[in-house]
Amino acid sequence: MTSSESVADNEAGGQEAGAFAPTRKQFVWRAMERDDLETVHAIGEQVHPGFPERIEVFTERLRLYAPGCRVLEADGQMAGYVISHPWHPMRPPKLDSLLVAMPTSPATFYIHDLALMPVARGSGAGALAVSYLVAHAEAIGLADLSLVSVNASRPFWLRQGFEVIESRGLSLALQSYDDNDACFMMRRLPLTPEGEMSDIASRD
Repeated sequence: MTSSESVADNEAGGQEAGAFAPTRKQFVWRAMERDDLETVHAIGEQVHPGFPERIEVFTERLRLYAPGCRVLEADGQMAGYVISHPWHPMRPPKLDSLLVAMPTSPATFYIHDLALMPVARGSGAGALAVSYLVAHAEAIGLADLSLVSVNASRPFWLRQGFEVIESRGLSLALQSYDDNDACFMMRRLPLTPEGEMSDIASRD
């Protein structure tokens, strides 16, 4: 979709941060594969139809940074996905844009999209995905996570420790989302020693 999280998953606090494992409804996050892309794209179109992106955008993100791409499954059926990657600070990509390459000196871990189907909302799966991304960002030595919140998802992200960041320099990127509620958000992290991967981030 966008650098956003049109999850709007209404998780009342989610689950405790822990292993990237099944939630109480037996939803399981796993690594995204190339064969998943058509279904991932279809979920994106269904979850946030107002923010369309070409399948090439999803394909490129997976090719450039596979560790940041996960899919949510329940009984063998895909119920959501998350796409994320290291990026430049305070420079969210425009909607439906290609990145070409990862930055050589990234400063933030950018959550491009977190989308859940209705069946997964309220399960804690969204909060669990955020826990994984936080641990991964810490493990690779980045100082914060950032995103563009749309589709009334701001309350979810506030519960996950993100705060709204306002800057004139962000206005052009946010305009591409065509959403009056779109806002740039950030969660700052305590840095950990390089290479110190937590259990949650080391799981596949």
